[in-house]
Amino acid sequence: MTQPLDTLSALRESPGDSDLTRFAAIDLGSNSFHLLVANYQDDRLQVVARLGEKVQLAAGLDDDGLLSEEAMTRALDCLARFAPFLEDIPASRMRVVGTNALRDADNSQIFIERAEALLGTRIEIIAGREEARLIYLGAAHALAETGRRLIVDIGGGSTEFIIGENFEPMALESLRMGCVTYTQRFFDSGEISEKRMRQAELAALSELASIRRPYTRLGWQDPVGSSGTIKAAAAVLAASEDTTEGVITREGLAKLRKRLIKCKLLSKVAMDGLKPDRARVFPAGIAILGAVFEAFDLEEMRFADGALREGVLYDMAGRNSPEDSRLKSLESLARSYNVDTRQADNVAATAKALWQQVRDDWELDDDQARFLDWACWMHEIGQAISHSQFHRHGAYLLEHSDLSGFSRPEQRLLSFLVRAHRRKFPIKEWQALPDSEQVSHQRLARLLRLAVLLNHSRPEQPPEIPKLSANGETLHLAIPYSDDPGLLNTDLEQEVQYMEQTDFVLVLEPEKIEA
Repeated sequence: MTQPLDTLSALRESPGDSDLTRFAAIDLGSNSFHLLVANYQDDRLQVVARLGEKVQLAAGLDDDGLLSEEAMTRALDCLARFAPFLEDIPASRMRVVGTNALRDADNSQIFIERAEALLGTRIEIIAGREEARLIYLGAAHALAETGRRLIVDIGGGSTEFIIGENFEPMALESLRMGCVTYTQRFFDSGEISEKRMRQAELAALSELASIRRPYTRLGWQDPVGSSGTIKAAAAVLAASEDTTEGVITREGLAKLRKRLIKCKLLSKVAMDGLKPDRARVFPAGIAILGAVFEAFDLEEMRFADGALREGVLYDMAGRNSPEDSRLKSLESLARSYNVDTRQADNVAATAKALWQQVRDDWELDDDQARFLDWACWMHEIGQAISHSQFHRHGAYLLEHSDLSGFSRPEQRLLSFLVRAHRRKFPIKEWQALPDSEQVSHQRLARLLRLAVLLNHSRPEQPPEIPKLSANGETLHLAIPYSDDPGLLNTDLEQEVQYMEQTDFVLVLEPEKIEA
């Protein structure tokens, strides 16, 4: 375990500057867990504490895709050691992300519930391409130079490949190959041989075949590696070769490969610059790295000291601002599916006005209002597939698309709101939400439903907002009295019936209009 840069007591001291914000990120990797605590000011991170432990979560996956109790215990013990460094950091400035091993484990939810109880914050399992985006963000901030670059990050269960310029990724991919999983697959007996190394390299080349041509066509000027395997390879070469520190050459990598084969056994892998806790998975990592050099015809690669956890912190710092990557994702989705932006804006304006009337009684906060706003933008995207059941199509797109900046739980919550915005209230999908989200999201869904109904005629401008009040789960909506039921009143009467099928209530209270 690495040591923090500062003592725990220093960590708990007040930053002392009103413009300085403290963030914390935990990366639950397939090989290692990492904690990073940093102050953010003037678009820069100042690291306060950095911890890392080899947990090898992926090694705890059995043939049935289940995490063993032993692996979960190792992971929870590690998080218990991280927990004191999170004290006094609010949940809004803390993010815990899980990667490939937790994506693969069929029982990952059991571990997540135990880990969330220990840490007191939510854990997100992120998709492979979202992992790649965050890795690029962390690596790009660590590099002072401009220009197009290829970023490669070899993890325990997956390897991420990103091409980007400055802070904008242009291509993102996550391939299912990592130093822990390849150790299990090709070096399970503990033997290292030419045959086993080549088998691992060929398997990696097979994975790389899907991206080799498009990535080569896009091109780059600067190949860069991040995280443990590449950092270790650079350190070993620097300790044994007359090479530039932090640079891996094709020739140096070939020599390192031969040295590993001469070791013959994983238990005998020991080299200057290589930490003992990485030795067992190092040959598999070098096989993957060798395949990357071969597939992309690289002559050298340099190491960048910035990866997933740094990217998570920079991403948090940019959230809820014009630079929020989630906004860019939704804007791109709206363009792709030709969303009627005027209608979406009108529904959003109406929903916001309704939310303001009941926010205190319903204890809705600004973060929940943001999800309501996003659901208003997205509620009609399913119409690009079919008008029939378009709320179902839209919900599917939101849950299963790769949306940069969104965690899978966030996508599911947004998907639920779109699914629930019309017709019968989806009780089954609502009850499938985490218990902590059920009350707030049924309330948000009901506000969205009313906002959509009030804009059913697709007016040029948002309609006049009726009075709305809440008493428990009962909503009271004041509507103009009329002997002639128009479209709006008919829609609202239908909504009353839909609510009668649930435990929620909508009461319409006709108001006479003064002559």
